[in-house]
Amino acid sequence: MKLDGYSAKIEYDADRDSFRGEILGLNGGADFYGRNPKELRTEFRRSLQVFLDVCKEKGIDPHRHYSGKFNLRIPPKLHEQLAISAQSKGVSINTLAQEVLQSAL
Repeated sequence: MKLDGYSAKIEYDADRDSFRGEILGLNGGADFYGRNPKELRTEFRRSLQVFLDVCKEKGIDPHRHYSGKFNLRIPPKLHEQLAISAQSKGVSINTLAQEVLQSAL
């Protein structure tokens, strides 16, 4: 679910017999519940606003920051294929991986 540039992951909560949303990419946790899409959107908006208000009050940046680095373990054969493909295109493995990841999004 998306709202005002924010994304949330929605899952069914059997204990509550409702759906639980978790707002992604925040510098902390913010979740919400609803029994249907309309309720979820309303609660998403409320939960996000409360989170943003608390961050503003405390002087905290609400967005999680990422370094741009992560380790990826792949099978040696795939590594070899990636290296050969990158060489044939005249780019680094990193550049080729970025292009592939970007196209997947």
